[in-house]
Amino acid sequence: MSYDLAAPTWGQEELDALQTVMDSGFFTMGPRVAEFEQKFAAYHNKQYGIMVNSGSSANLIAIAALFFKKDNPLQRGDEVLVPALSWATTYHPLQQYGLKVRFVDIALESLNMDPALIEAAITPATKMILGVSILGNPAALDVMRDIADRHDLYFMEDNCESMDAELNGQKAGTYGDLNTFSFFFSHHISTMEGGMILTDDEELYQLCRCLRAHGWTRDLPEDSLLYERKGEDLFEAYRFILPGYNVRPTELNAAAGLEQLKKLPAFTEERRKNWALFQDLFGHDERFIIQKENGKSSCFCFTIVLNPEMNLDRKAIFAALTEAKIGFRIITGGSFLKHDVIKYYDYSEATPIVNAHIAHDYGFFVGNHAFDLSKELHLLKDVLDNAAKEL
Repeated sequence: MSYDLAAPTWGQEELDALQTVMDSGFFTMGPRVAEFEQKFAAYHNKQYGIMVNSGSSANLIAIAALFFKKDNPLQRGDEVLVPALSWATTYHPLQQYGLKVRFVDIALESLNMDPALIEAAITPATKMILGVSILGNPAALDVMRDIADRHDLYFMEDNCESMDAELNGQKAGTYGDLNTFSFFFSHHISTMEGGMILTDDEELYQLCRCLRAHGWTRDLPEDSLLYERKGEDLFEAYRFILPGYNVRPTELNAAAGLEQLKKLPAFTEERRKNWALFQDLFGHDERFIIQKENGKSSCFCFTIVLNPEMNLDRKAIFAALTEAKIGFRIITGGSFLKHDVIKYYDYSEATPIVNAHIAHDYGFFVGNHAFDLSKELHLLKDVLDNAAKEL
């Protein structure tokens, strides 16, 4: 490829860290996972971190935990407000736990849930707002947090695409009662596969730890908020109190994560340099709608929505990108309402869904990486200048 969607960020440090784990002979979740959880939480100024095996698992465990809170738990049939554009596993745990999904349209300039539409979408059955910062660009997290607090709703952040972004000097992924992250290969840092949940709520922290590993008590403190010890250690080690999963990470994942976390600020700085050039090249071209930055983006990638008012030849544009060996794809998962799986959901459209469909039909993204992309971005500009013609 001339311009890849994703690129590796590992160096010798990660390989050495993995070799140390291999040499130890101890691979399953252990002290390195605990260390990575503590350091990742501290980086975000949060009290608790729970590492899991993917960002999708992080969303699943976070939603599950809210069903087992002692006070005001989520219940089947409760409504959750979500953006109409996001990745599939933002939504799947909601369906799997019997929640009703209420779709709110996005703002086309940010690609995030339109904050002006949220409050009117709330009904007496609404129990949570699920905010997603799309592809590095912070959503209106402060607005969502305020609305949630005023209406006594849970607020959860799916921050799997926007690690190290900031809003008002505060990291994205810290505004929610629960906040999720992904460490997939193409994301801001990579642990091969992996995810994290951050929270300041001790009960939610313990619920997530329990649900992560079988629903047993073994990973909980003796003075746990969730249960009281009954008997001998032999039985307590295999005592199950919740219908949990096995989504544990390995020591290998955490070892890589510890090295990657050290590099995250430098990675983000390089991504933002590329973002500045992308803005210079495309920000004033009326043929293309690019993301308007809210706060400080961590620039996962570069999105382009072809201006629907200009009748551009999409097929010719995509063919030109393919011929130039420029990797591209739809924006995150596109408008979720356009996917076949929606037939399995209990859902409604809280607002007319217009912009999410435009982004789905006319949008795409190309990669951003933690190194200089001047050559690749100028190639992209040349290809689009030649191909983006009106019919």
